[in-house]
Amino acid sequence: MTTRPSKIVCVGRSYADHARELGNAVPDRPVLFIKPPSALSSLQNGIAWNTALGSCHYECELSLRIDRPLKAETDPLKALEAVGAVTLGLDLTLRDLQDELKTKGQPWERAKAYDGSCMLADWITAADAVNDWNNVHYTLHVNDGLRQKGDTSHLIFDIGALLAEISQVFTLEAGDVVMTGTPAGVAALQPGDQLKMTLQGKAQDYGGHGRLRTGRGC
Repeated sequence: MTTRPSKIVCVGRSYADHARELGNAVPDRPVLFIKPPSALSSLQNGIAWNTALGSCHYECELSLRIDRPLKAETDPLKALEAVGAVTLGLDLTLRDLQDELKTKGQPWERAKAYDGSCMLADWITAADAVNDWNNVHYTLHVNDGLRQKGDTSHLIFDIGALLAEISQVFTLEAGDVVMTGTPAGVAALQPGDQLKMTLQGKAQDYGGHGRLRTGRGC
């Protein structure tokens, strides 16, 4: 499926350890925000941002592709049936700018939804990659060092519940992307960094690679 998403729905603070590492309260319901389709980019394009706006942090996340519409679903198991494929993605965040906007009580879009702020690896059919939605594991290595280790059993809200909650607010259309949130270990990208994301599938591991490139002040 190559349908361009109408939106990319992101979940913030979905792992308690990540919320704590940024000094945020652990939420009692999912924190949702949206990136526009223009935020989407391929890892093959490399990572770049306007360094005049400050640091850029990586956030590795399990990402879902919705293959059939989902609206006002209350059953988490039925909500999961809308997922056709999975991959790993980077929710790139201009952290200094985000902190400034939060201090001013302003929305985060400038720091979270800019062009190129959502980078996805290749899609994998969900049936090939996932045996148990509560037991999905993935990692992010930067320059061969382990930086993030994701385990969906540690999510504050399980994936089915997340999708059901999202569908109460936003109708998910075929092709839409849901980024399920990042575990602890986020940090600023540095010149020359090489990133490797690995998703543990049912029969094999799936990888995606990214690198920093020059441009846009990077």
